[in-house]
Amino acid sequence: MADRKYGAAGGSGSGFAEEDERWFSLTATIEELAGANSQEEVIEILRHSTREVIGAEGIAVVLKDEDKCHYVAEDAKEPLWQGQKFPAASCVSGWAMQHGEPAIIADIEADARVPIEAYRKTFVRSLVMVPIGSPHAFAALGAYWSTIRVPRRRDVAMLEALAKSAATAIENSRLIAALKKVNEELEARIARDRAELAKAREALGRK
Repeated sequence: MADRKYGAAGGSGSGFAEEDERWFSLTATIEELAGANSQEEVIEILRHSTREVIGAEGIAVVLKDEDKCHYVAEDAKEPLWQGQKFPAASCVSGWAMQHGEPAIIADIEADARVPIEAYRKTFVRSLVMVPIGSPHAFAALGAYWSTIRVPRRRDVAMLEALAKSAATAIENSRLIAALKKVNEELEARIARDRAELAKAREALGRK
């Protein structure tokens, strides 16, 4: 029996062609994420690629900021919440990060996790929000549609694939940044030691 949480895949000739394009886009985006050197670069890749991969009418990248969710980037047919912060305890992205699993919402009016007043002025009527980072999520990636719809398994799987690739890229960029900082500190210490040694030799030479 099919899982009623997800919609049917459906398909026509043109639909299959579109599916192929989206899989190609997913592969290209994952490769692009693998080459990212910073969190900012990862966010920008997600911002300009996710909507095409998922086939959504809007997407958002959300960062955990203590007890709030900060909507740092978006690509949508109409403005959503970029730049705004919401309490994590009353936010769909906060729920996804706290529970470490996707929030799959077919109708925002029928789901208690949705802070409905924040959505009423937007086009959003259904959404999928997935956490970024495991086991402790530090961000989330959301996709939005203007109609009441049950998301297909493929939509969720693609969004999760992007989120996992983004998490790896961000963790790697943080590791590279930490190693770079250690290397810079070591070089600075070596430079100081050399300067002190030179002074000591100079002092000995004057005696």
